[in-house]
Amino acid sequence: MKQILSAISLLLALSLLAACATAPASAPSAPESGAPASSSAPAVTRLVIGLDDQFPPMGFRDEKNELVGFDIDLAKAVCDKLGIEAVPTPIDWASKELELDGGRVDVLWNGLTITDARKETMLMSPAYITNAQVVVVRKDSGIKTLADLSGKTVAFQEGSSADEAYTASAAAGTEKELVKAPENISLFSDLKIGRIDAVVIDKVFGDYYITENGEGKLEMLEEQLADEEYGIAFKKDNRELAALVLGALDELVKDGTAAQISQKWFGEDRIIFRYGE
Repeated sequence: MKQILSAISLLLALSLLAACATAPASAPSAPESGAPASSSAPAVTRLVIGLDDQFPPMGFRDEKNELVGFDIDLAKAVCDKLGIEAVPTPIDWASKELELDGGRVDVLWNGLTITDARKETMLMSPAYITNAQVVVVRKDSGIKTLADLSGKTVAFQEGSSADEAYTASAAAGTEKELVKAPENISLFSDLKIGRIDAVVIDKVFGDYYITENGEGKLEMLEEQLADEEYGIAFKKDNRELAALVLGALDELVKDGTAAQISQKWFGEDRIIFRYGE
């Protein structure tokens, strides 16, 4: 009997040793009641930012062909805050909704006007800066009001809010010709040499271009077509990413970083972003 009991004891001891040998060495322990679970690595490691690379001062290429601008600086600051990589990516701005919906970019962040139509198809952030649609002409053109556009050649970027603003104005239909281009910079070149008579454009772009490249030959009409606000667009169902990005932007507004970026590009604080209020 003693021999049988000793054999059984030996088998039990060997079984316990085997169980210990096969147990994972670093098995996580369950958190104490009420204690937070350990944080895991963030699912988002990079933010692909869809932009128009010919839209100064929001996003454009400098003399070194590097992507720069107010929106790019602001987006990079958000990504730095989150500890993720910022990937500014030029896209066909006329197809921006398709680029976002198809997943080629994570956000549209480059002077994107908030409209009811865009709210229907995209998840739009609260406004972060104001804008307006304006008309830029040559100083010697004789065009002083919107009514003077009658019989003239008017141009704007295809698929932009300038298109919507002009179409809704009293001047629409009185022009001699409408020109729609894929980007804005070539339109200003055509305006300066007299190929077209007027460019409908975002005020932030018009102000910047006249100051930097107008050469004293261009001016902005006092009459504005529409007041606007810029927002950041996310894919309609991507609320988790939106909350992450907008939460970080809110922190940059509160700590003064966003104001510093605005001062750099506009010479003043134009930030109006309010989140969760």
